[in-house]
Amino acid sequence: MTNHPAPAVTTDGHAPWRDRGLPADHRVDALVAAMTLPEKVAQLYGVWVGAGADGGDVAPHQHDLDDAIDLDEILAEGLGQLTRPFGTAPVDAGVGALSLLTTQRRITAQSRFGIPAVAHEECLAGFAAWGATAYPVPLSWGASFDPELVERMAERIGADMRSVGVHQGLAPVLDVVRDARWGRVEETIGEDPYLVATVGSAYVRGLESSGVVATLKHFVGYSASRAGRNLAPVSIGARELADVLLPPFEMAIREGGARSVMNSYTDLDGVPSAADRSLLTELLREEWGFTGTVVADYFAIAFLKLLHGTAGSWAEAAGAALSAGIDVELPTVKTFGEPLRRAVEEGAIDEALVDTALRRVLAQKLELGLLDDGWDAVPPALRGVDLDLAAVRGTIDLDPPANRALARALAERSIVLVRNDGVLPLAVGGGAAARIAVIGPNADERYAMLGCYSFPTHVVSQHPGVELGIDIATVLDAVRAEFAHATVAHVHGTGIDDGSTEGIAAAVAAARESDVAFVVLGDRAGLFGRGTSGEGCDADDLALPGAQQQLLDAVLDTGTPVVLVMLAGRPYALGSATTRAAAIVQAFFPGEEGAAAIAGVLSGRIEPSGRLPVSIPAHRGVQPSTYLAAPLARKSGVSNIDPTAAYPFGHGLGYGSATWTDLESPDTTATTDGEVVLSMRLVNTGDRHAVEVVQLYLHDPVASIVRPVQRLIGYQRVVVPAGSSARVVATVPVDLAGFTGRDGQRIVEPGAIELGFGRSSADIPLVHRVEVTGAPRELGADRAVHARFQVLAGA
Repeated sequence: MTNHPAPAVTTDGHAPWRDRGLPADHRVDALVAAMTLPEKVAQLYGVWVGAGADGGDVAPHQHDLDDAIDLDEILAEGLGQLTRPFGTAPVDAGVGALSLLTTQRRITAQSRFGIPAVAHEECLAGFAAWGATAYPVPLSWGASFDPELVERMAERIGADMRSVGVHQGLAPVLDVVRDARWGRVEETIGEDPYLVATVGSAYVRGLESSGVVATLKHFVGYSASRAGRNLAPVSIGARELADVLLPPFEMAIREGGARSVMNSYTDLDGVPSAADRSLLTELLREEWGFTGTVVADYFAIAFLKLLHGTAGSWAEAAGAALSAGIDVELPTVKTFGEPLRRAVEEGAIDEALVDTALRRVLAQKLELGLLDDGWDAVPPALRGVDLDLAAVRGTIDLDPPANRALARALAERSIVLVRNDGVLPLAVGGGAAARIAVIGPNADERYAMLGCYSFPTHVVSQHPGVELGIDIATVLDAVRAEFAHATVAHVHGTGIDDGSTEGIAAAVAAARESDVAFVVLGDRAGLFGRGTSGEGCDADDLALPGAQQQLLDAVLDTGTPVVLVMLAGRPYALGSATTRAAAIVQAFFPGEEGAAAIAGVLSGRIEPSGRLPVSIPAHRGVQPSTYLAAPLARKSGVSNIDPTAAYPFGHGLGYGSATWTDLESPDTTATTDGEVVLSMRLVNTGDRHAVEVVQLYLHDPVASIVRPVQRLIGYQRVVVPAGSSARVVATVPVDLAGFTGRDGQRIVEPGAIELGFGRSSADIPLVHRVEVTGAPRELGADRAVHARFQVLAGA
């Protein structure tokens, strides 16, 4: 323990840690050597100012763990992080930026070293601040199959955050869906690890390119909880962990450049992630080479004592977390404060553990410029503005037209046309389909566009009377605008989950008097039981909540063509609608521009091009279920339960269409370290452009380990103009056939593999068989993880 710290400045009056001419590690080491133990510890926790009643319930057991904090006492030693300065209560962006500036100046003035805090915010579907753009949720990102667009969105989110002084964003969620009953499915990107990895890494690149630290969560296994319950135990094998749940995190670190990781709340086979050194140090740092910070999910360190029962005191919890590799306690100080300091002083915890975490925290602050001499606390958005409340209020626009255009583009590309018997696109004019009934609990509900971690749902909903802060149209609004010459009737029908059937008769009457009925159903996002989707809003089965199925069936019985529009955070079993609805349109909380995107798909103004990132089940109780399944998980003759999806992963229709033909490949054999080239031709013979998402699947007929029947290994969005064609060429490294073998080593084996171009995981019309030759080959960190695509127009 450091009893006699070095002075805050050297004898010549210059602090070496502020000298940008010195190597980073020298600067960090000099600062660590100068700090007292309390000053060191203070850099390892955050403080949540304004949490509690104002912030609502945003984490489990929050109010059990919120302690009154004397800021003056804490700030004398410094502070590591500021928790959600914008995301705790509705506040004008200019006022929030000025408040954060004032707080940072207070932190630097009251502490000996003048080190600013890292300010972090949620940014799962946009910067979680009042008035900021509400983008589609991650499940919509997955539906877009468009990493480039997601990267552009994340860059804008990061730029908005940095403009007001925020340094770190708590996103993306890289959990792979294993059970759709889990409430946080809406926060995920989908049920396939490659889709999650590529789209999630694109988000990371975008956020990091704006100078904001991306935080990968939840590391790892959270989505595989038993029965789909939030914060429940996880019982999975090492191979499922290695081949399904870990790849997105590895790619986001190696290719995305993520600088922070957040632990999962859960335990893996009895070991809580917050105390799992094999995950947070041996795998993450020693094997993958991660050099950033590991931050605790909110209250996760305290949960080692409170929930998991693996620590008998707050100090034991702190020691276990530090030993495992957690660097920062969030959202506020509980275990890393006085309990940790006292345990180090008493010799129960080695100060070297504190120093290790401290070096990583300070190194990141150095990267952010927070240790530089002359650091300017004024955020970019306030520079040149008089720094008083009257002058800053209303000066910062976090939802400019450019943001809304990106939100609109992503919403449009994420809408999935699941079923269509020809009723869509709906042309209104000349007397055709002039009467439209818009029915259902989500038809005229602005919140139906938003996920659980959008600012309005997360925070504004806890402040009655406060405006949303952004303009959001409902489906009803958008239908009336899109079909301006139609007569549009609206009936609520029933609530999301209230079970009421009183309005069904009126809905039936409206449908009978109309040429077409748009039935708008789905979820209400919320937290801890306040919704039907979202954190702590798990489902016991995948039936539509409340009386929505009864409403849907009653409208279907009228004989009027029914277009089912789903606004939801998870896939639901849709009963007889899977065969009786004239069309089904699926949107996963598509954000502030989502209603116009849906209406545009209905009218044909927008070509549907989304694909399902999660399978839509045929039956309400067949969970857990995923397309990424072994042969025994498929339909069989020895069980009466058929888990086959009604609509599989990757499925989606369009109005334009292209024929898939002319599969070619020069390669019938390849070595275990080789490549296979194959191609196919798309031919558009229609009168409108077609958007195809060409999906590349791998099937391994015989392997030493049971393999999924199909596995996505690549994809490419292709636009084929009317009357034109394109050739899609894929170069496939044989590394992509690798898997974790019996000894825990990732390998490629010789033998036959099948590569298929598919419209979905269940529709793979073009298959090429290749014989892989040579000795089994071990794969390391340098293995190939992508197929390379080339699109040749007109070929």
